[in-house]
Amino acid sequence: MIFPEYRPRRMRRNETLRALIRETRLSPDQLILPLFVMPGKGRREEVASMPGVFRLSVDQLGKEARECLAAGVKSVILFGLPEKKDAMGSGAHARDGIVQRAIRELKNRSPEITVITDVCLCEYTDHGHCGCLIGNSVDNDTTLELLARTALSHAQAGADMVAPSDMMDGRVAEIRAALDENDFSMIPIMSYAVKYASAFYGPFREAADCAPKFGDRRSYQMDPANSREALREATLDVEEGADILMVKPAVAYLDIIARLHDEFDLPIAAYHVSGEYAMIKAAAQQGWIDGERVMAETLLAITRAGADIILTYFAKEMGRLLLKS
Repeated sequence: MIFPEYRPRRMRRNETLRALIRETRLSPDQLILPLFVMPGKGRREEVASMPGVFRLSVDQLGKEARECLAAGVKSVILFGLPEKKDAMGSGAHARDGIVQRAIRELKNRSPEITVITDVCLCEYTDHGHCGCLIGNSVDNDTTLELLARTALSHAQAGADMVAPSDMMDGRVAEIRAALDENDFSMIPIMSYAVKYASAFYGPFREAADCAPKFGDRRSYQMDPANSREALREATLDVEEGADILMVKPAVAYLDIIARLHDEFDLPIAAYHVSGEYAMIKAAAQQGWIDGERVMAETLLAITRAGADIILTYFAKEMGRLLLKS
């Protein structure tokens, strides 16, 4: 068919027609809000590089959960800032650690909210790397046991799902075995299967106080130049028992999201990371962009690329917007 017989603009004339044939749709159910939990009481500290994002003490989580649910957002993921750090990241699996207390608080205050936990050591080690060290190198195999202990402690505290983000080889299998052997076979694993060594993580490292004290994480996180390797990483995690595969970051890696969506039949998650969030917020504050529209367009693009789930600091804002529409 050629013009004038076929006119694509016929179905764009008004919002009702546009909505009728819309191919990609966002829902608040798809969104997960990251939360940073800190020691103390009555504390709510805004992260300077992430306007609208706060570090919260445990007693503030109930209010945050209620706001999430009111916006239609039913899932959160927890990141902890411990009181003390050491070389082995022992605070990560402490029975009364910051995340363990946060899980119990959330499940007591808002049992209907899904509590997911980030499983990594970087926030708990005094050197800032994602595992224990031999010299200046992360020891992959020794770290696996600590990650499994951390995931198990989260499940014992009441977490609904665990999400290993460390990028150690074999960690999904180790965590799956630890959960299954301790009667937590129904706890799913959302694996940070494809996590790149990205420059977009800067604001997060400020928020979570987890920047490495030396070197970087390129020896265990993926090279941004590689896409075929992403399929190998994801395949390993599928074989080890992952329930959800995550790509991180999101916007700069839409092609990777699309490749995983086409290759695997597991749900695909994408983490719209701190730097991606901060750039939108900064430009909006300067009046250079319409922040709300750019937020919505960005999250729609991540969904269009193939993400079933989006972790985003915009979760509450986007949820409210979707509920109004």
